[in-house]
Amino acid sequence: MTTKHPAHRPANPRFSSGPCAKIPTFSLDKLSDAALGRSHRAAVGKDKLKAAIEGTREILNIPADYRIGIVPASDTGAVEMAMWSLLGERKATMVAWESFGAGWVTDVVKQLKIDAEVKTADYGEIVDFAEIDFDTDVVFTWNGTTSGVRLPNGEAIPAARQGLTICDATSAAFAQDLPRDKLDVTTFSWQKVMGGEAAHGMIVLSPRAVARLESYTPAWPLPKIFRMTKGGKLIEGIFVGETINTPSMLAVEDYLVALDWAREIGGLPKLMNRADTNARVLWDFCDRNDWIANLATDPATRSNTSVCLKFTDERIKDGAAFAKAVAKKLADHNVALDVGAYRDAPAGLRIWCGATVESSDVEALTPWLTWAFEACIEEQA
Repeated sequence: MTTKHPAHRPANPRFSSGPCAKIPTFSLDKLSDAALGRSHRAAVGKDKLKAAIEGTREILNIPADYRIGIVPASDTGAVEMAMWSLLGERKATMVAWESFGAGWVTDVVKQLKIDAEVKTADYGEIVDFAEIDFDTDVVFTWNGTTSGVRLPNGEAIPAARQGLTICDATSAAFAQDLPRDKLDVTTFSWQKVMGGEAAHGMIVLSPRAVARLESYTPAWPLPKIFRMTKGGKLIEGIFVGETINTPSMLAVEDYLVALDWAREIGGLPKLMNRADTNARVLWDFCDRNDWIANLATDPATRSNTSVCLKFTDERIKDGAAFAKAVAKKLADHNVALDVGAYRDAPAGLRIWCGATVESSDVEALTPWLTWAFEACIEEQA
């Protein structure tokens, strides 16, 4: 190999899209106050779970009349809980532009067998929300983790809609300004923008969503971990920290530490700014190089968290093999870990730029992207 690699590596090579990089100030001793070996039903456990809920409300500016709950099975569990509990009262519209959104389509159409219109877009594209009937219940992913495209705003969602909006916001929460009045159900996990540990999801319910839960009973049986009502009333305990199943108090402590860090740096505006700054480094890099491009075709829809890139050089013979070779080379040199495109997505790279990533590390990564590309071109020849 004649291509020389750059002299400096990112200080933190962790660019995984989930679980994501820990907060920059993280150390294990910050978890020393975790309520280990204690019941989550004890006062100390309840206090910490409630603090996680109220800290989320504070940082994300969630209205006081919205309910926030910690639920099992990460964001997937939260989305499934919402769909199984709320859908079926009226027609649904399923919107998908990447693999996770496509998964929600499968669950609703093939498992729940709900009357639903399905609207999809190819990777790198986004569905036109002006064409959606919001008098139906609409399920969509705000930011496509596997496609690197996002909804730029909620302007097309009418305030006077009859249906509910159920939004998978796991790669958007804490990095993008979500319009709370346009979202009846919002779901996300701790493992994305806040760099928390996996397995725990969060669900945010608007008053309209609560009203649906208390007035509508689905035709199908609900597993225990999906039940949010009892006797036609919301189980309020879920939304003050009385979780449906046993949470990891170590993971809870880790999330509390991340929330403290968010407060210290300036809250949501600073979290958003950090993600924007990180993503801009890669967007500008693509603008300077004609062999790589953002997978998102419209700059307005480019994600500022899961930045997905594609190789465009005509010399590349096998796109999938080439992208894997670049990702492997970056990992082998401990420059960027876990940056290969998602298995269902087009060949390329997926580089996480959420708030816990330092912009200096993204800057240090870019010459290595050039090095890995040129090295793989040379090896291919």
